[in-house]
Amino acid sequence: MSFPASRPRRLRRTPALRRLVAETSVQARQLVLPVFVREGAAEPTPISSMPGVVQHSRDSLRKAVAEAAALGLGGVMLFGIPTAKDARGTGAVDPDGILNVAIADCVAEVGDALPVMADLCLDEFTDHGHCGVLTASGAVDNDATLEVYAEMALAQAAAGVDLVGPSGMMDGQVGVIRQALEAAGHHDVGIMAYSAKYASAFFGPFREAVDSSLQGDRRTYQQDGGNVVEGVREALLDVEEGADLVMVKPALAYLDVVRAVREAVDVPVAAYNISGEYAMVEAAAAHGWIDRDAAILETLTSIRRAGADVILTYWAAEFAGRL
Repeated sequence: MSFPASRPRRLRRTPALRRLVAETSVQARQLVLPVFVREGAAEPTPISSMPGVVQHSRDSLRKAVAEAAALGLGGVMLFGIPTAKDARGTGAVDPDGILNVAIADCVAEVGDALPVMADLCLDEFTDHGHCGVLTASGAVDNDATLEVYAEMALAQAAAGVDLVGPSGMMDGQVGVIRQALEAAGHHDVGIMAYSAKYASAFFGPFREAVDSSLQGDRRTYQQDGGNVVEGVREALLDVEEGADLVMVKPALAYLDVVRAVREAVDVPVAAYNISGEYAMVEAAAAHGWIDRDAAILETLTSIRRAGADVILTYWAAEFAGRL
């Protein structure tokens, strides 16, 4: 029986050979850990739909950030959970608001050893749960929201943030934020723009994590799941407006968008391995239906293979500890 000279299995024979020719790898420096901090919390509070993830107190947040730095992670992304909300989300711009004091806490803890990033959006701070301020008819007012985003960016910059993460999907948000930062002399504060953010069913556990007050849905500003070209267009607009990195969110259901954006832009591309994607793996593993560690590796590798330079994932610290 005649065989071809080419036998691809030769390079799969041992773990060392497979490692030698691996095309895609996941490294700690490529991973960003999203973290939640709750105003007034005395101790961490578990999030039931996201096993292993908590709403931090300020003290436990500092410990988590110090651990992230020690592990060599690429950064942390902060989300604040205030005790009081209002229609305008004023807690987001208050220098003493939970997100801004958490930024200062983290910067004081790790300095330049770990990039400190913060979500720049109003949904955690508004009593209606939308990402912007509303008109009298209940619609999200794009341009009025931009004014608040600019204030929020300045508050985060004053707290010491390295990167702001505008995630509200308002038209022109990156340009307004960049202009505000430049005018105030915050030239070194970067922007990681949530450029292609889709209205997704996989956001469910996140809404528990931030105690969301959402009424209705966000389909008038988050993108339709069937649109790839639109996602690329949004990313290109954000780069033109001054984004230093662009993001696709969610990751797994939109790997084709990650690839399309990677091929279209000349800045780093991030992808957010979101709460529902995390929860599905954790739930299946808890039932013994999948190998948890193997599934985590496969998930993160798929996102890197699609073209993401940076991955936001709740497994960041655990995975880095395994490397």
